[in-house]
Amino acid sequence: MSTVAAPYPPAGRPTFYFVGVTTAQSSIMKVFPAWAAFLGLDAEMRGIDLPIHADPAAYREVVAFIKRDPNSLGALVTTHKIDLYKAAHDLFDEIDPHARLMDETSCISKRDGKLVCHAKDPITSGLALDGFLPARHFERTRAELFSMGAGGSTIALTWHLMQKTRGADRPSRIVVSNRSPARLDEIRRIHAEIGGGVPVDYVLAPRAEDNDRVLADLRPGSLVINATGLGKDAPGSPLSAEARFPKGGIAWDLNYRGDLVFLEQARAQANERGLQVEDGWTYFLYGWTQVIAEVFAIDIPASGPRFEEISSIATRASKG
Repeated sequence: MSTVAAPYPPAGRPTFYFVGVTTAQSSIMKVFPAWAAFLGLDAEMRGIDLPIHADPAAYREVVAFIKRDPNSLGALVTTHKIDLYKAAHDLFDEIDPHARLMDETSCISKRDGKLVCHAKDPITSGLALDGFLPARHFERTRAELFSMGAGGSTIALTWHLMQKTRGADRPSRIVVSNRSPARLDEIRRIHAEIGGGVPVDYVLAPRAEDNDRVLADLRPGSLVINATGLGKDAPGSPLSAEARFPKGGIAWDLNYRGDLVFLEQARAQANERGLQVEDGWTYFLYGWTQVIAEVFAIDIPASGPRFEEISSIATRASKG
C-alpha cells in the first residue's frame, strides 16, 4: 500500500485508488489487502492525498489519469466528493442519478470502456444509520436531526431520512450547520429537489459556539452528527467544551480515527445525559464494501454471515 502524487505514474498492475487527505493513516491501507485475499481480488491500493478544497485542476488531473490508465480500475473518494464532481464531472462518460442529484462523486468505476461516476453515500450512510438507530426512533420520540457540516455525508444522510417511504419515522425537524454559506446554499437546493415535507433549518456556524446554541434547543432523543471532518481531516470538534447534548440523544461521529474530540465530548456526557454514542466504524465498512463491490463488479452483501466475516477481517487487520 502506498500513496502517489502528481504526475501520476502508470499503474503496473490492477490498482484501486483512495482519494482523500491523509490516506496513509486510514485503516483501509491494512484492511484492503486482507479483503482482497478473502474476496479473490488481484489488485493493489494506492492513496492520492489532496488538500481540502484543492485547485479544480488537481481534481481533473486525478480523474483524467484514472480514465486513461488501463490498470487503474477506479477509486473511492472521501472529503473531496463535492469538489471533485464540480471540477471534473464532464470527464465522466456516465453519471448515476444520485451523483447528479447530489453533485458529488464518492466512487469512480469503469464499465465497458466507460468511466462512471457514482454517489454511494445515500446507500452506505443509510445502512450504517439504520444499523444502530433504535426501531421507529423518530416516530416514537419526535426527535430532531442536527448534522454539523453540509458536505456529501450530510446530503446523503438527510436524503435517506427525508424519504417518504419511511412514513412517520422521520425527524420532526432537520438542522444543518456549516462554516461557510456556499455549502448551505447547495444543500438547500438539493433538499428542495428532494421534497418530502420535513422542515429544515440552515445555520451558518463559523464558530463552535454557534453549534452549541443549536444543540441547546434540540428535543430530547435527537440525533447529533459530526459530519465536518473535524477530528480526522483537521483537529478539533465542531462543538465547544461547554456544549450540552440533548437528553436521551444519539451522538454519531462519522470519524473512527483521528483525535476524535467530538466523540470524547459525547462519551463524557453519556451517563449524565443518557446518550447513545456511535463512532464511524460501520460507516467505514459500508462505505468501502459498497464501492469495492462496484469497482470490481462483485457481490458483497450488506448483512449476514459473509458480511460478518468481512467485518471481522477488517477488525483484525486494522489492529495488526
